[in-house]
Amino acid sequence: MAKTAKTSRLSGFPEWLPAERLVEQHVIDVFREVAELHGFSGIETRAVEPLEQLLRKGEIDKEVYVLRRLHAEEGADDSGADASRTLGLHFDLTVPLARYVLEHQNDLVFPLRRFQIQKVWRGERPQVGRFREFYQADLDVIGQDSLPGHVEAEVAIVMAEILDRLPLPAFTIHANTRRLSEGFFRSIGLEDHAAVLRNLDKLPKIGPDKVRELLLSDAGASEEQAQACLDFASIRTRDASFAERVRELGGSGEMVEQGIAELTAVLERVEAAVPGVILADLSIARGLDYYTGTVFETFVAGHEALGSVCSGGRYDSLAADNRHTYPGVGLSIGLSRLVSRMLSADLARPARAVPTCVLVSVTDEEHRPASDAVARALRGRGISCEVAPTAAKFGKQIRYADRRGIPFVWFPGADGSDDEVKDIRTGEQVVADSAGWEPPAEDRCVQILAGQAGGEGGRA
Repeated sequence: MAKTAKTSRLSGFPEWLPAERLVEQHVIDVFREVAELHGFSGIETRAVEPLEQLLRKGEIDKEVYVLRRLHAEEGADDSGADASRTLGLHFDLTVPLARYVLEHQNDLVFPLRRFQIQKVWRGERPQVGRFREFYQADLDVIGQDSLPGHVEAEVAIVMAEILDRLPLPAFTIHANTRRLSEGFFRSIGLEDHAAVLRNLDKLPKIGPDKVRELLLSDAGASEEQAQACLDFASIRTRDASFAERVRELGGSGEMVEQGIAELTAVLERVEAAVPGVILADLSIARGLDYYTGTVFETFVAGHEALGSVCSGGRYDSLAADNRHTYPGVGLSIGLSRLVSRMLSADLARPARAVPTCVLVSVTDEEHRPASDAVARALRGRGISCEVAPTAAKFGKQIRYADRRGIPFVWFPGADGSDDEVKDIRTGEQVVADSAGWEPPAEDRCVQILAGQAGGEGGRA
């Protein structure tokens, strides 16, 4: 007897069951639909980039999966020593976007309004909700040489509308501006702005006491300056009242006032479009030098330990060549991570486990063509259906539909009699015509419902 091959799961590579995949597909569909409503075009870039491009910032070399050919051409050196010829799987969608914009700049119309939903790969240690292979969903507006400031609020509004359509508890988008932060640090006498931002970005993980120590040792701050930075980072307001608190802490000067004006404009625009979502939070640092303007992080009420589910901001140099620079504003959702929490916390569940709305029964194999004809007619009107796999007794076919989660069973008429359809949940059975019968609207397509944990799309 042949031995059965033993399989084992690979940590960090999620595989959803069919019902779970319906939830993930719903999130993908909502993202696409809302993005397209706002005029964003979808793109997909290749999964690989030259290793030297992926490593150009230098700090993520341990996270990149490098491609190796199992059977290289005879005499070919596939050792990967030459980073310009070695390919790696992309670990985010930003590096591919930069390359895409430069390669296709003559064929694109700017500002480019782009969304992208695609898998990425990171060779980091898997944790709860963190994967090595996962979907990321990005939304960006890219300009050529310039990009108006109002786009910063616009991208946040689109993301808020996406999240508002999902079965999630209340969420809040926290916003800050790099100009305000750097202006404040400068006004209190701190010059190493990058070090201050880098350390403040660690507040959620290590807390204020350890951040204070880092500000003293790493950023060269005095006790008074370190306290001022922590007080600055504690400011959170729903309106423009954050400005007075910044000034009370000693923030002054042209850069501070410009930052106040920028953040106030974002708050007002987002609040007008999607009330109750936006919050000025001056602890939001996004420690990378990459960001140059407004920065965003998004948190779900009751799931703060998950961290930010949607982050990003303004960057003034996505890419550049000898002719142009390409500034942009972008936000990104770790889609698989969000779906993982939605499933594990029972925030969302499909109304049924399969897309099938109707099972067409088969009287006997001789009459299977009649059942196939009914199925074709229903599918032609957009009603998902399948034909029973065997011509078993009708009771067994109904039980099969019940196990699959299919709500309706269709019985083709015999010898000129009418067709009938049965709602197996209620037992109601009625005469039906495949050319005109309609299921209830809520049964036509699979609905994604709030789970027992009470996830309801909403705002804080």
